[in-house]
Amino acid sequence: MPELPEADANRRRIAEQCLNRTIEAVELGDDIEHVELPGDNERQRLVGRQFTETHRHGKLIFAGSQTGPWICVHLGMTGKLLPFDADERDAPEYTKFLIRFEGERRLAWRCPRKLGWVRVVNSPDEEIERIGFGPDALEISEGDFAEVIGGTNGSIKGALMSQQKLAGIGNLWSDEILFQTGVHPETTASELSEDTLSTMFDKMRKVLTGVCDVNAHYSELPRTWLIADRKDGADCPRCDGTIKKTKVSGRSAYWCDSHQASD
Repeated sequence: MPELPEADANRRRIAEQCLNRTIEAVELGDDIEHVELPGDNERQRLVGRQFTETHRHGKLIFAGSQTGPWICVHLGMTGKLLPFDADERDAPEYTKFLIRFEGERRLAWRCPRKLGWVRVVNSPDEEIERIGFGPDALEISEGDFAEVIGGTNGSIKGALMSQQKLAGIGNLWSDEILFQTGVHPETTASELSEDTLSTMFDKMRKVLTGVCDVNAHYSELPRTWLIADRKDGADCPRCDGTIKKTKVSGRSAYWCDSHQASD
């Protein structure tokens, strides 16, 4: 599932290709029965307006203006926001939601799987509060991170993935953060030392900003990261250990049996 860096890559495409263009129509695609999309009245609120700015909070992507309204997009498992020009190509397959701007520019939400959603909202802050998401993982302070994550009695992997505690981290990047910190994913979060939480905060920022900097192109990430070898039985790219797979908080977790070994 797309996480904070992938959401930011999608946000950037809107910011670079869709701002300051008048919206002429908002259309729905086919096969949308199990996808949450705005109704006729909500879609009509966008017509005649322009997106003048974008925002991201965790995995949520927003586009709108100071006076509203905004679209709020959750990409789901495989969703993408794809700007294109109608005189050069047709809408992508699996388009569920399409914005027609003046001229040929279009913005498609492509979603092969029936997860994710698009909403029309008044403002990002109002929607974030309504959903109940915690602070963005790249906006939280080190002190608040230590308090929120270090105060969790469950597993550290589960704590990092809880959107109510910290918005933006999912299965993939929680594994990477723990790999780089050297912490086993089943470790109880509240048992981590202040020094370990401080290191984890730094690694979290390093991982998330690093992926954002390469626009979520994984092949451009360092070979010493877990992501290229994130499979059961692979050699650890950092030490002489072996990558193992286990279930933590209902999700698959990958970790090194040497430098992430539990006490």
